[in-house]
Amino acid sequence: MALTRGELARKLVHMAVGLCAFLLRYLGAPLGALVAAVALLFNRFVLPNIGGRRLWRDAEVATGSSTGIVLYPLSVLLLILLYWQRLEVAAASWGILAFGDGMASVAGMALGRHKLPWNTRKSWVGTLAYVVFGTLAAAALLQWTAPDRYSWTFAFAVAGGTALLAALLESIPQGLDDNLGVPLVSSLFLLGLVLTQGHWQSFLQQEGLTTRLLWAAGVNAFLAGVAYAARTVDVSGVIGGFFVGFTIWAFLDWQGFLLLFAFFVIGSACTKLGYKRKAAQNLAQEKGGRRGARHALANAGVSTACALFAALTGHPILFALAFAAAFATAAADTASSEIGQLLGRRTFLITTFRPVPRGTEGAVSLEGTLAGVAASLVIGALGALLGLYPWVGVATIAAAAFVGTTFESVVGAALEKRNLLDNEALNFLNTLVGAVVVVAFSLWIPGVTP
Repeated sequence: MALTRGELARKLVHMAVGLCAFLLRYLGAPLGALVAAVALLFNRFVLPNIGGRRLWRDAEVATGSSTGIVLYPLSVLLLILLYWQRLEVAAASWGILAFGDGMASVAGMALGRHKLPWNTRKSWVGTLAYVVFGTLAAAALLQWTAPDRYSWTFAFAVAGGTALLAALLESIPQGLDDNLGVPLVSSLFLLGLVLTQGHWQSFLQQEGLTTRLLWAAGVNAFLAGVAYAARTVDVSGVIGGFFVGFTIWAFLDWQGFLLLFAFFVIGSACTKLGYKRKAAQNLAQEKGGRRGARHALANAGVSTACALFAALTGHPILFALAFAAAFATAAADTASSEIGQLLGRRTFLITTFRPVPRGTEGAVSLEGTLAGVAASLVIGALGALLGLYPWVGVATIAAAAFVGTTFESVVGAALEKRNLLDNEALNFLNTLVGAVVVVAFSLWIPGVTP
């Protein structure tokens, strides 16, 4: 898409509104949320009737609606409501949305001749602009909204990490508007990062860290080679798997890595089980059951972040539970899908309860559901056995995994069949839901966290 005058005007407005993030320091959460709610209603019902349609794209004019101008203030409203006690997180996430996304579009349309290999609608220049301007805006807003809470070095570090994640999420092809999903997911990551303040030095100075990192590198390199030779992963899967495994071992030691390994074994076994029969029915995993980097990051990205937060925040058990719950959700999803397709006698669509053929997106079966519950219990029990969290957490992990897989079935039935989300995006979302739900459960159930 070329940078037209209309598109430039749209992005300038997009960024100009982002300047209001600097007002959160004075407005506070209640008034800030009220202003965002008013903006949401204004954009939905008033703006289109007073000239706002001039900012619409041709496709939006044809359909008679623009979701972007509604989802933008909705995203800001949700950020303020979610982080009312840490408004600097809401402000910084808003800054990334406004200036990172805005400048990415301008730079990408004007200069982006070299496209990303995984998404030809995005360019390297645009992605770089997203990271640079998103980092600058987020760091400035962290410092401005919460003065004297963070050093500039720390603010730039966490802002840069979050902007990079947001840029990567933005670059993933999917049919949903990025004004909502990207800032909400990246803001959770930013919250975790700001909680690491003051913990990095003690982590880096701990005894035996160098030995742990060497073991992490050696074991993961060996297993990546074995997995490739066994044809369970492709080349990108080797790279993605090594990154995930090394990071988890680095922050949660070999105990955390064993949970990753257990998930890998469960997933690979369920995928390979009855593969010829599933292939004959066009139900088998693509690439002969081989997994790629997108699959690794979709299923283990949330757990990898939780491993970092477990080691570097003051909430090790809480994030260890989230770490295990994300893996339990991914394992439950894989087991329920693969076993359900192989052994499911009666499958029905979760949104309508009507019988549907096996393999239908959003379909569930008793056999698959039981397999998913069993897989989540194995992951949860293993984590407790390894001492990552108390045994009472196993039940909350299994419950969170069930919520996550049910969420995926419902969303998959509603969205994936319309090509709005692919399987990897759904996998990432359901592991995120599993992690968030177990945190919510753990905060309310006595004895789960100290």
